Amino acid sequence: MRIGVDYYPEHWDPALWEKDADLMQKTGVELVRLAEFAWSRLEPEDGVFDFSWLDQAVSILEQRGMSVVLCTPTSCPPLWFYEKYPDSVMVEKDGSRTRTGIRGHRCISHPMVRAYSERIITRMAEHFRGRRIAAWQIDNELEAYHCFCPLCKDRFRAWLKNRYPSLPALNHAWGNSVWSGEYSSWEQVQPENGHYPEAWMNPSLMLEFSRFASDNVIEFVSWQADLIRRVCPGVPVTTNVWFSQYMPDFYREFSDLDFISYDNYPPTRLPDDPEACFSHAFHLDLMRGVKKAPFWIMEQLSGGMGCWAPMSRMPQPGMIRGYALQAFAHGADTVSFFRWRTATTGAEMHWHGLLDHSNVPGRRFDEFAGLCREAEGLRKLQGTRICSDVAVLCCFEDEYAFRIQPQTEGYYYLEQLQRLHRAFSSLGLNVDIISRDSDLDGYRIVCAPEMYIASEAVAARLEDFARQGGTVILTTRSGVKNMYNNAVMDLLPGVFRHLAGVHVTEYDPLGRDRVPVEFEDGTRTEAGQWCDLLETDGAHVLAHYAGEYFAGTPAVTENRFQDGRVLYIASVGAQVLYDHVARHAADQAGLSWIPDLPARVEVTTREGDGFTARFIFNHDAEPHRVHIGDEELLLQPFDMHIQML
Repeated sequence: MRIGVDYYPEHWDPALWEKDADLMQKTGVELVRLAEFAWSRLEPEDGVFDFSWLDQAVSILEQRGMSVVLCTPTSCPPLWFYEKYPDSVMVEKDGSRTRTGIRGHRCISHPMVRAYSERIITRMAEHFRGRRIAAWQIDNELEAYHCFCPLCKDRFRAWLKNRYPSLPALNHAWGNSVWSGEYSSWEQVQPENGHYPEAWMNPSLMLEFSRFASDNVIEFVSWQADLIRRVCPGVPVTTNVWFSQYMPDFYREFSDLDFISYDNYPPTRLPDDPEACFSHAFHLDLMRGVKKAPFWIMEQLSGGMGCWAPMSRMPQPGMIRGYALQAFAHGADTVSFFRWRTATTGAEMHWHGLLDHSNVPGRRFDEFAGLCREAEGLRKLQGTRICSDVAVLCCFEDEYAFRIQPQTEGYYYLEQLQRLHRAFSSLGLNVDIISRDSDLDGYRIVCAPEMYIASEAVAARLEDFARQGGTVILTTRSGVKNMYNNAVMDLLPGVFRHLAGVHVTEYDPLGRDRVPVEFEDGTRTEAGQWCDLLETDGAHVLAHYAGEYFAGTPAVTENRFQDGRVLYIASVGAQVLYDHVARHAADQAGLSWIPDLPARVEVTTREGDGFTARFIFNHDAEPHRVHIGDEELLLQPFDMHIQML
């Protein structure tokens, strides 16, 4: 396990750099990320480059045995660039230019953004070629930007022309006869409208624009990766992601990159609500599932956060260590902390680093130093595998479609993915979160929640998986739309009906209302937000609704599908519902699981050659006593215990 930090030498007096590097070396830091926002220092005037300061900083780190992650600084072109090319700024939905003065406001489609980015990237790569570069990071926290400038509109129209044989074909596919929305020229195609909510716009147009925005940033990433690789072949290339409003399709974004890196900021104040799915174990398993390979944390929680919102609580004792080891338990092999020093200038001065404004190492730094020492003893685990019997399918197109047309109050796409992940994780089982297009070989259980944008190919693959003995879990809002985000004229769950052995006669968007659900064994819980009212086509009823006008109607069913089983969850339930389904599915699949794990205790395993490492993490502010086999452990808050088996 490698530990790194994010450092900004351009923010500090050079006299401090060597002192910082000495302390990093003494503490056990192995790599340092640099320069993601430093374009104005690297090119203070148009065509005038100054890499001397970054050279000096890199040399200081190299001399102490540390390697660096160098970043392309394309998130923040200098103000002189915007002065020269004012039309290079992104345009908002209402047609106004984004205000400069923060970051990430360049339009990645603009030809001069591309030209100047190519120049600074190439110059940096040539200058630092051959140095101790652990990896290159492209830009910073790229989103699937919804830019409405003329260039992006033109690119969107060109993108559509490659997808549709003609404008009449597009009109037909999108159902543009509604509200006299038929186009008679390509120039009439306008993405979104700032005057209306997204749900009022044509959902086909909106989904295609979301797809385009994702593809546009993916092309930008691939373009930068190619520039770097031409000059620095063999050096790994990545970019860092987070869960933003407009996420690109991570599975496609990283298909051409060497590894995925994630900015990990788990909560410093745990929710009181026991139903809350707050654990970043879900995010971490998704990051691992993107490439089914180890990943990096490029920014790890170091202190209380404050910039985009008021300051949060400081990490409690154990969080610095525990959250880093949680990331490692779920597949990270490098964790870099944001940031080494808390800034004394700029908007992020209250986004706390390892060293506070006082410049005196304190409690959090001491815990970090202890983690660095502990990481030295975990070298044996570097490169070990995480083998999972359970997978959860994730689709960014479904997330886009849910955002465009909210299903009902409080209903969002990721919730059922998180609840299923939490249910199987609570049994001590490893869970992969993979693309719906991923290979299913090796899994025993595949959860396919909310397969909203129907895919016959995915349905066929799930049928093959079940036919060969696998267990599939489907949920409400499956098979609803076609690829154009139009409703399918069929009994739901549409293309999954044969697999599920049920059909929906009616549905009721409950919103915040609740209805009781009762399982065969008497377990009672509740459903909300959405209820499918089912009739069975051969499936067995495991639970039924116990209230409202549909009392007695199936709420959870199980269908025998040749050698496999298919469960259908007809509502968005409380966590108990998913826990019950997960235990039943695990038993029917013949999986061994750990009984009676306390809530908020997570168990993950990694496998090496001839050994297994079991990570037991108490993700709670209260101590917990854990019984696993013949062993009893008392875990303090945010404590991680590692067993070698």
